[in-house]
Amino acid sequence: MTQAVSPSFTAFVGHQRLVSGSLAEVALAVMKASKKADAKPLVIFDDANGRSIDLNLRGTERDVVARLPQAPSNLEAPADDCSAAEPRGRGRPKLGVVAREVTLLPRHWEWLGTQPGGASVALRKLVEEARRASGDRDRRRAATEAAYHFMSAMAGDLPGFEEASRALFADDRRRFAGLIAGWPADIRDHIVKLAFSDHAAG
Repeated sequence: MTQAVSPSFTAFVGHQRLVSGSLAEVALAVMKASKKADAKPLVIFDDANGRSIDLNLRGTERDVVARLPQAPSNLEAPADDCSAAEPRGRGRPKLGVVAREVTLLPRHWEWLGTQPGGASVALRKLVEEARRASGDRDRRRAATEAAYHFMSAMAGDLPGFEEASRALFADDRRRFAGLIAGWPADIRDHIVKLAFSDHAAG
């Protein structure tokens, strides 16, 4: 079973990273920093997609935390054990199983009908195999897009941005690293973390 990664957020003050952590940790740190007399503009980013988010930081710390959006619960029930060919009895489907229409050619239905456990079990097996096969590619694409969204917000006016973007999407890490070498350290390091770290890859 794949272990879920806790959501991570990062706040920046200008070109400097203020804090990374859970949404509550980041929100409270930003709240405190914003009260300083010389406070600079602060931006909070969702590390999962590299996009900035807006939070209501008025009131007490308890008020701020209470207003934070809750992470969506995992509504997907654990998959049935596809290795078992146990036929399902009549009645309501198991909790978490969603019935939707599937349109296939006759030969597809014929093949599914010959599989152990029937069409539903066979289709679930095929979907899970496809998810495993494309998982790394999907995570790589999501990490690249997250890095690009963050780059656009924080480095869009820095030298070499367009060339660095092309290198990022081409997965040319050596060229990419060279193009962003002169950028502010915290921005550069966060881009690399989003794009290439094991954390970003899930």
